[in-house]
Amino acid sequence: MSVQSILKVEHLTKTYATAAGPLTVLHEVSFAIPTGGTCAIVGPSGSGKTTLLGLCAGLDQPSTGSVRLDGREIGGLSEDQRALVRNQCVGFVFQNFQLIPTLTAAENVLVPLELRGNGASESAAAELLARVGLGDRLDHYPSQLSGGEQQRVALARAFINRPRILFCDEPTGNLDGDTAHAMVDLIFGLNRERGTTLVLVTHDLELARRTQRILRLRSGHVISDEATAH
Repeated sequence: MSVQSILKVEHLTKTYATAAGPLTVLHEVSFAIPTGGTCAIVGPSGSGKTTLLGLCAGLDQPSTGSVRLDGREIGGLSEDQRALVRNQCVGFVFQNFQLIPTLTAAENVLVPLELRGNGASESAAAELLARVGLGDRLDHYPSQLSGGEQQRVALARAFINRPRILFCDEPTGNLDGDTAHAMVDLIFGLNRERGTTLVLVTHDLELARRTQRILRLRSGHVISDEATAH
């Protein structure tokens, strides 16, 4: 029996118009990730990693090619429709946390549920914050938290709507070594517990090797697609 692909990318190309003429940052990229799988996207700066992640998550639209996310072709959807798909099945963790400074940790975690119109589940937010080691910081604002603590709030927020797929863009990029290791353990631990699919952009090969598969990009091309020893 074949495993269902939660993410299927076919012949994905992204070209931007620039003053110097068209600039193609992704060329004919194709891959699929099974439900529950873990995959790292690695490559040098400017290789197209973040562009690819944004297209996979429906944050942007491809020039040509297709992205099928959780069974839905998202390339042809309107911005509002893509936002709805993201809110229904996608979680995000970014390098720069993207917390709302005027909201407490617990309120930041609840933002995706508020957007979904589900109403606040304060107990779920408290449970997730406790899971990431911040059970005593629910009422703290981002400015009262360290970088590592802010990233853990962002991780709890990513899991509050029980996403089917989690996209992480350099999640440890702004953290020191020990804090980064703790963050990685939390990402993979929560991912396992909740059966989430993980797609991770990173320049850290040690982190990439913790996933089941590594896609290497160079100049917008996939130059290798290898399974790791898991």
